[in-house]
Amino acid sequence: MPPSLRFLKWLVIVLTLTMIGGVITVVGVIVTRMPQAFQSSPPSLPDGIALPQGAKAVAVTFGTGWIAVVTEDDRILIFDADGSLRQEVALTP
Repeated sequence: MPPSLRFLKWLVIVLTLTMIGGVITVVGVIVTRMPQAFQSSPPSLPDGIALPQGAKAVAVTFGTGWIAVVTEDDRILIFDADGSLRQEVALTP
């Protein structure tokens, strides 16, 4: 076997071992970190959130102590954890 092919063969072997090590590392990180993501408690909704008359929710997001609702008429309604309206932000196109 010519020396250049022997060198190429070793490069392929090293690359293969590096890729195997990388895959094992990624799988290990996913396995060890994923259970922590599911241990946190899901966000809790208050008993009732009253949207203004005619408003329809398009998206909802949760923060620490607040809930944001995006409506079809381009508004963001921010509610407290108890369901009372804290702030209303109008979006401009």
